[in-house]
Amino acid sequence: GNEIVNDLVFDKPPYTGPRCDIIVIASKSGDDSLTELRWLPEKAHIVGTNLTIEDFDKDGIDLSHANVVLNAQGNASSLAPIIARMPKLEWVHSMTAGIDHILFPEFVNDEKIVMTNAKGIFSSSLAEYVMGACSYFAKDFPRLMKQKNERNWCRYCVSELRDCTMGIVGYGDIGKACAKLAKAYGMRVLATRKRPELCAEDPFLDGVWGSDGVCEVLAQSDYIVCAAALTPETRGMVGEAQFQSIKKGGVFINIGRGPLVDEDALLKALKTGDRLRGAALDVFCTEPLPVDSPLW
Repeated sequence: GNEIVNDLVFDKPPYTGPRCDIIVIASKSGDDSLTELRWLPEKAHIVGTNLTIEDFDKDGIDLSHANVVLNAQGNASSLAPIIARMPKLEWVHSMTAGIDHILFPEFVNDEKIVMTNAKGIFSSSLAEYVMGACSYFAKDFPRLMKQKNERNWCRYCVSELRDCTMGIVGYGDIGKACAKLAKAYGMRVLATRKRPELCAEDPFLDGVWGSDGVCEVLAQSDYIVCAAALTPETRGMVGEAQFQSIKKGGVFINIGRGPLVDEDALLKALKTGDRLRGAALDVFCTEPLPVDSPLW
């Protein structure tokens, strides 16, 4: 068939692959990204959309013939009973880059199931979030909005991002997208990476260290971006020692995974205010963040 976009016609080659009977793990409403599923080829069929096995049972949806899972919002505990009812399952796709939250032994050890993720899809959006967070602190947006709400015309000084240093802990697709934008602002960019030799000719970096160089990068950086993947080695990689090494007045930004950071150590650093100016957090150890969390 033909797909019409902005009055231009593009020929779509016919899909000749196997039939895909898809189970979508998401709420039935509220996720705008799922609207793209309307472009599925004829051989791809949505069997049902729900968050839990109880919801699928309530709707009378038979999972036994489905062979694909598209995970938008599920985690390991919600996925396990669903996958257990899918003997024909061949493929699980995660709509996030991180997959640690959906893994469990029966799934990991099943060699017939292919696992894919959304690596690189959100890099640009997260990089823009990072620059927005940097500007939030550099321009003192809270004061700006307070004065606006109070109709208070009072001049105050702001700082520039130009000539500041951004330190990126975990230099992958997302980290590189952050570095690219930071360079456009005139910032100096440092990073850590498990294999720093891969960055030998990276045009966006002014310096790179191995995984053991986190404290060195933090000590030189005005804005620290945590963008590492969550593995057994990186869990809790930013703790009390790292926060004590941060350059005075530094800002910590976490766009990786919540458990990369010791949240108790982060809270302590924020409360004392000796070195850490503030934090911008896109991820947490517990999500949704409990309403009584001091991180609010």
